[in-house]
Amino acid sequence: MTTPPPALTGVGLARSFGAHHAVVHADIALHPGRITGLVGPNGAGKTTLLLMLAGLLAPDRGVIATGDGVADPQVMRSRIGWMPDVFGTWESLTPREILVAFGRLNGADRATADQRARDLLAQVHLVEFTDHPASGLSRGQKQRLGLARALVNHPRILLLDEPASGMDPRSRIELRGQLRAVADAGAAVLVSSHILGELEEMVDDVVMMTGGRTRPPAASTTPRWRVRLVNQPPDQAVVIELADDAAAAAYLAHYVAQGTPVAEFTRLGNGLEQAYLDLDADRT
Repeated sequence: MTTPPPALTGVGLARSFGAHHAVVHADIALHPGRITGLVGPNGAGKTTLLLMLAGLLAPDRGVIATGDGVADPQVMRSRIGWMPDVFGTWESLTPREILVAFGRLNGADRATADQRARDLLAQVHLVEFTDHPASGLSRGQKQRLGLARALVNHPRILLLDEPASGMDPRSRIELRGQLRAVADAGAAVLVSSHILGELEEMVDDVVMMTGGRTRPPAASTTPRWRVRLVNQPPDQAVVIELADDAAAAAYLAHYVAQGTPVAEFTRLGNGLEQAYLDLDADRT
């Protein structure tokens, strides 16, 4: 399948704050229908890069472009959904009032904005809190409200900074499905997250970032699998390398055909975790 042209690109982006060089050189391309993961340690420049792509922070250097050419920040903001890692807005208002306000700011009339707010609150499972102050929401509930707020304007580009932070396991599973649905509807999605196992399950592309620079992920190593037979103690399980999922399926089928009872057959780690470790970044 041919990858569609990028919906948003950043080339040679840089941004400093005084003597601190938050982003030194960043290149990124976001494609419609695809989810891109942005991975790196704390302080790598990921949030600064996201803010530049969202049109909320001007780069010192570099070019941000859409399919129409060099991006105008005001036009970008009308097309982009932005979810920061902290909710941070008008907690004295109710979730419905917050979403209606953002809908109105994006040009919707009051009736349309109100219906969109109610639809989104149902989508993120916050209907029971529709008309209660947002200050009473838990951290995970505020994250779900933040996702709804990012979707108010039917964005063609969705940028999310640690969206699963504070969410319970059910909400994180639902988040993966919601982001895939947004991408399948044609949006380009960029997710920055430290939850690498979950991120790998949803992303189509990965951009690594460290020291203010983006880089492609290292080539994946051969997957390893843990195999344990019935009645075999856990410490006697063996670890084997298999080239890919097809090889793993064939290996397991061989055991089954022989009538050997397999108690455990598990892939160890994942390529994204290994790519992160290959960055050789300091703990932060």
